Amino acid sequence: MRLMKSMNGTRTFFAAVACGFLTVGGAEAQEFGGAVVLHEGRIIVGEAIDPDADPQNPATSAPRSLYVYERSGDGWTRTATLGAPEHEGADFFGRFIIADGDRLLVGATALDQDGDGESDGSVLIYRRAGDGWEFERYLRPESVPLGSSFGRFASLAGDVLVVTSLGYQGTGGAWVFTRGDDGAWIEDGILTAADPDPQQEFFGWGVHTDGERVIVGAFGGPQLPGAAYVFGRDADGDWTQEARLGFEGDEIQPGAAIVGNRAASVAVGIGGSHALLGLPGAYDGTGTVLNYVRRPSGDWVRQGSLSAFHREPGDNFGATITARDDELWIAAPGAGLFGAIYAFSWDTSAGGFGAATRIVPGSGTDAGDGFGLSISASGDLAVVGQPWDDADLGSALVFERRDGAWTESAKIFIPEERRALTALSEVDCAEDGMADQFTCDQVDVLSFLPLDAIGGSDRGIETNDVWGWADPQTGREYAIVGRTDGTAFIDISDPSAPAYLGSLPKTPGSVTQSWRDIKVYANHAFVVADNAGEHGMQVFDLTRLRDVGDAPVEFDPDTVYEGIASAHNVVINEETATAYAVGSSGGGETCGGGLHMIDISDPKAPSFLGCHAQEGTGRGQTGYTHDAQCVNYHGPDAEHAGKEICLKANETAVVIADVTDRDNPVTLSTADYPAVAYTHQGWLTEDHRYFYQNDELDEMASVGRAQEAGTEPDMGASRTLIWDVSDLDDPILVKEHFGETFTIDHNLYIVGDLMYQSNYVSGLRVLDISDRENPREVGFFDTVPWDESVTFDGSWSNYPFFASGTIVVSSGKEGVFFLRYRRPELVP
Repeated sequence: MRLMKSMNGTRTFFAAVACGFLTVGGAEAQEFGGAVVLHEGRIIVGEAIDPDADPQNPATSAPRSLYVYERSGDGWTRTATLGAPEHEGADFFGRFIIADGDRLLVGATALDQDGDGESDGSVLIYRRAGDGWEFERYLRPESVPLGSSFGRFASLAGDVLVVTSLGYQGTGGAWVFTRGDDGAWIEDGILTAADPDPQQEFFGWGVHTDGERVIVGAFGGPQLPGAAYVFGRDADGDWTQEARLGFEGDEIQPGAAIVGNRAASVAVGIGGSHALLGLPGAYDGTGTVLNYVRRPSGDWVRQGSLSAFHREPGDNFGATITARDDELWIAAPGAGLFGAIYAFSWDTSAGGFGAATRIVPGSGTDAGDGFGLSISASGDLAVVGQPWDDADLGSALVFERRDGAWTESAKIFIPEERRALTALSEVDCAEDGMADQFTCDQVDVLSFLPLDAIGGSDRGIETNDVWGWADPQTGREYAIVGRTDGTAFIDISDPSAPAYLGSLPKTPGSVTQSWRDIKVYANHAFVVADNAGEHGMQVFDLTRLRDVGDAPVEFDPDTVYEGIASAHNVVINEETATAYAVGSSGGGETCGGGLHMIDISDPKAPSFLGCHAQEGTGRGQTGYTHDAQCVNYHGPDAEHAGKEICLKANETAVVIADVTDRDNPVTLSTADYPAVAYTHQGWLTEDHRYFYQNDELDEMASVGRAQEAGTEPDMGASRTLIWDVSDLDDPILVKEHFGETFTIDHNLYIVGDLMYQSNYVSGLRVLDISDRENPREVGFFDTVPWDESVTFDGSWSNYPFFASGTIVVSSGKEGVFFLRYRRPELVP
């Protein structure tokens, strides 16, 4: 943006320059549509950055591209693809896109331009050449230290360019360039915060210049509200800090810079005597844009704020600030069901921004798509990114102004590429270790249904958790398969001919997300979803599956428990008719993310019982529980015989609690272990003496350590931790078992002397644990044999508890497998 004035100087407004405002704490989430720009009637969109990418480990994200679209009839056709010059490793190409005449400036924070193995970032400049674009040169001055993530945000006004670096001196910086007579960019200064808050982090999280001054955003984490720093030139022409803008005194709000619970954005704009600071997480996520003016004395003072005329918590108004001609556009990506943009006009008589109109996407947008997290508008054309659309694959919407109103006219996206898979039936694991195209050992395919056969045909949809139900009246077996957008029900009474009966969609208004979890009690399924907004716990009467007419059917839940909004998981102790929502966030009583206990004795009328959270555990130290198993204990520890015991995977430790007294649950023990990365899940042996536990991130952490040291990973195979819990007050780690493959382990379950592990890209692994402290693999079925990486694809979970021996195995992008472990015949 830059400040524009009419000839009489009475009207002031901001005009747009494309700056990528979408940011995230932790894992990256800039998808297709995270950066957009209009350039001479063309639309340029940044490609997705892998949501599993680690900013400290660029090798987890492949090089990316920009896509150029031009009008073709009533739509838009891709006419060019831009990428960084040939290099090794990742680049995070497309962090921002700026149009500068016949050139494009593109940020790439992980690019190793010198090929020296350092991922330090750069700005890449492309020149228009005929009908395409040619790479011209890099812009990265020698004053940028290695590893600085240079090129994160940028702003251009006339002959002044500002580029930020989040890693500079540990707190961040911004480089100012001026254009020389020959068109080259000349370094003109490095901006850093003077006397920053000691906890303030990531100076450079958003930037804007009007050519005279620069405003730089700073995101301070969930406990700080975020701020902005204003810089101008002193009498000597040097850049100096004029002000720090933000909440003051009692107004300080933790997390004011947070968008929902998945991203942080500090949107800023400056022009002449006006400055804006967008804080989308302020006021319980309603969001606000603070307005500042510069007095003749040079002081910057707060002069009110801008807000949406429809205001609700979670709207995140202020996530992006941009402008079109004589309007200021402010995004509220959480507004309503689909997000909204508020277009404020300049009120000349009042000398400020006046009435606003509301721009909303069409029905093709879903809740949580991130509508408005990037915007570029000019004249009667606008392009709006929604980078979280279609399970984070992302898209961009084109709007055109017709008869004075903005109308959505097109949707741009990259079609999803998936391996073509067809349904299978009765394929034995052959002597050559293959079942169709899948590698295996002692595990046969009863049948397989691809995603599109179980309601998952939409772009970006994947499977996640699975559970099962055996009808006590008919004996029929049913698989309950989680998808990112709902739950599928499949009759597998004949496992070689499974019948998809229908789907329970996610709660209306909730967000399509990776995580869905299901458990069963008293012929009812209980379904939760994580990071999904107002989802609640759905309750579905499974006896409705006995007589489904014209399948597949779209079902409604019988009830929705609203004592929570989102939850990572649900755990059920059938003996006490108690459900435990864990990892709860938003709505009702979250219990610090620990056990949210629910009475489900009447499944259609669940009621809150109480909480248990062991503070000091979990990444936030609140007692967050990722998963758990709760049982009526009958193990060797006589002191606790008959008590209801929960063994909890709390991200940083294993916690064992006695929850018999709902009003006064008691922690019995807390145990950590070597190289803890993410305590994920575990399961007891049937005699309650041993607890087998997985750590979801230890393998990936091992890869990271090896890359940093230039060595091989110090963990050479998937690790399972074996705990002797015969004394619940003092669990002992007796063994670390390392499997046959080096992949990430996810969910494991135990039936008798067999342990069934879903280990992502190595699929289902079957282990004999008759010798409890020395498991050995006795079979496997790899659902993605074409992928050998240490990633989160492949088998999410399995359900091995059916009396028939059918094992249900989910595989994210593939679908659901129905397998059977073939025990080797005993040789006399």
